[in-house]
Amino acid sequence: MRVRLSAKARTDLFEIGDWIERDSPKRAESFVDEIYDACQRLAQSPRAYRLLPGHEDSGIRRKPFGNYLIFYLAGDGIVEIVRVLHGARDYEALLFPEGD
Repeated sequence: MRVRLSAKARTDLFEIGDWIERDSPKRAESFVDEIYDACQRLAQSPRAYRLLPGHEDSGIRRKPFGNYLIFYLAGDGIVEIVRVLHGARDYEALLFPEGD
């Protein structure tokens, strides 16, 4: 199974790195690498995490990673990382901006 990051997920990783880099440039790079690796590991068991509560019809699942959440879709032969967001953010408004 392949893992693909959406454009928004890639932007999320860059922004996470930029935020952490303010305090610790070395840690920023390693932390983003760790999140990326966690995304890649989803290929091994993509359905291990539950569908997003209240939005099961969207097919989006979430995997926690420290204070962050990896939101993804598990399809036939591919895992698409939709977003990578800090758990304190209003992720529902970011994932479903029109109140879907």
